[in-house]
Amino acid sequence: MRKIKSNDEVIVIAGKDKGKRGTVSRLVGENKVIVSGINVIKRHTKPNPNAGITGGIVEKEAPMDISNVAIFNPETSKADRVGFLVEDGLKKRVYKSTNKVID
Repeated sequence: MRKIKSNDEVIVIAGKDKGKRGTVSRLVGENKVIVSGINVIKRHTKPNPNAGITGGIVEKEAPMDISNVAIFNPETSKADRVGFLVEDGLKKRVYKSTNKVID
């Protein structure tokens, strides 16, 4: 089980967007995430009339390392670490600071 999943609200703890919050839109591989509205880059694209792509400067979200984000705890309004708890044979994610189950 992963500590950070899709649709989790996270806060960036390192990099150019430090302190910003967003939701994880996608996991890329083992240790990369794409967070909506965070780590936006500009891509210069060539037009491709066969595929219907117009050229120009396109903004898109780039993947960032999973170690640069932490899960956001709405109860404390701070970044938090994720732990695991086994109840009735089910493994659940919990906030380390409050021991409350995540979703």
